[in-house]
Amino acid sequence: MLLLDASVWVAAGIPAHSNHAAAVAVIRGQQSLGALDLTLYEVANTVGLRYRDPEQAGKLCALIHRRCSDRPVRVDAKLIEAALEEVAGHGLSAYDAAYVAASRLESWTLVSNDVRDLVSKGLAVTPDAAV
Repeated sequence: MLLLDASVWVAAGIPAHSNHAAAVAVIRGQQSLGALDLTLYEVANTVGLRYRDPEQAGKLCALIHRRCSDRPVRVDAKLIEAALEEVAGHGLSAYDAAYVAASRLESWTLVSNDVRDLVSKGLAVTPDAAV
């Protein structure tokens, strides 16, 4: 089972993104995918505001729902507690820590384009490594 962070969904939805092809390959692959409910907000914010494409943001959120709706990880007290441990242990943002914590709690592989904060620390793999 793969847990894709928002960076992978964003890359899949933006053809000009440097990691577009690898992200699309992971999403179209045969692996089961999970998502945090937080991912929808992050994708909507990034694609809608940064890339100024609210229509594409809506399409990506619908895709996340289709691919992951039966496996959403809700942000709850248990996840927040685990995420705060990751913040302290790895110096991560609360958002990144939530993905790491969820992947550990669920025993899923975290997939991210965040090489600096996640992949380089062995907390995630890149999309091309997940295919």
